[in-house]
Amino acid sequence: MAGNTQSHPVLKKLAADALCAALVIFVFAFFHHVLPREKAASGIVIENPYVSSSGANAKEEQPAAQPENTDSDSDSGATAPKTVWADAQTASRSRTGTGTGQSSSSRSRRSPSSSSRGGMNSKGGSGLAGETAGEIENTQNDITPLDEKFAWAFTEETVVTDTGYTSPNVSVTVNELSYDGGRVTYYLADIYVRDITCFQTALAQDTYGSGYRDSIEDMASVNGALLAVNGDYYGNTNEGVVIRNGVIYRANPTTNDVCVLYYDGTMRVMSGSSFSVDEAIEDGAWQAWTFGPALLDQNGQAISSFSTTGMIARANPRTAIGYYEPGHYCMVVVDGRGESDGLTLTELSKLFESLGCRAAYNLDGGNSSIMVWQGEVINAPSGGGRESSDALLIAEVKKDA
Repeated sequence: MAGNTQSHPVLKKLAADALCAALVIFVFAFFHHVLPREKAASGIVIENPYVSSSGANAKEEQPAAQPENTDSDSDSGATAPKTVWADAQTASRSRTGTGTGQSSSSRSRRSPSSSSRGGMNSKGGSGLAGETAGEIENTQNDITPLDEKFAWAFTEETVVTDTGYTSPNVSVTVNELSYDGGRVTYYLADIYVRDITCFQTALAQDTYGSGYRDSIEDMASVNGALLAVNGDYYGNTNEGVVIRNGVIYRANPTTNDVCVLYYDGTMRVMSGSSFSVDEAIEDGAWQAWTFGPALLDQNGQAISSFSTTGMIARANPRTAIGYYEPGHYCMVVVDGRGESDGLTLTELSKLFESLGCRAAYNLDGGNSSIMVWQGEVINAPSGGGRESSDALLIAEVKKDA
């Protein structure tokens, strides 16, 4: 009996210590993941080295920018590097929704060499890193300008229907489709752009940092987007690459696959270890996301092994982007955890192969998976959906007054 009495103070102390530890963890998580905190960015703006002017083809090589530091995504407000072309926060606020992303000087289209991107795959897209340039056919030397390649897809006047939108610069068709005999419902947006800056991104509350969240619907509305889906939820981690509308916010190490969209309209998916910020600047990166994984192999074929966790690999609501060729893309949102079962990564990979994509990339899913079309959420988000730190947008390019 005496022994039991003496053990009570020990149990009470252990319980008190556990409670204190839990409180410390809660406070840390609250301040680091809940409360919005604006973060320092790299301060590097990548200029558009191409012009979508009536077929100008003269070459004009642009010197590559050399940032002194791209790992300044620290909570202590690290200073921007000395080589700064524009303040990243100011650039974000001026570019978000404008989509111009072009320098005022006249520039011509230049074709990067195969070695500059680690090689292109045999279907014109891009495979994962580890390929050698000499082993892969370079299909980018004779890129047809986007304003000529898909001229048939656009219309001189804006034409709007329930499932489509066409204008001089954008063509989008959205359909609700089924997979596996109706077991799964997904939404497919088929996209053509004449100007790559129609393929935009938005930051929640127009601010780079952690804890900032907006609904995809609100981000679409604020930026005048025709189509919007959730992004990679960059604000949930400090890892990886964040390039938005030509601004490098973060280029930290990551084990995740990275997807890069370039000003010339090409899209490449690579392992995080293969990403080079110097090459991203030299080759003209317009957007870059870190989530993944890659959904197709270097030949555009479905795969069954993914560099991710089992929880992500199993059936879930999905958001993903696909690449056919420069100027032609698709966005897919899959409903799940309800009347629609969602897709495993293996099934999602097979879906993108069946669509004929050359490269495809998985974005944040689950309750985040939302598609907004002409101002309305058209899918059935799991749990009613959730706000996110960023979105992918298709919007008209706003011309300067």
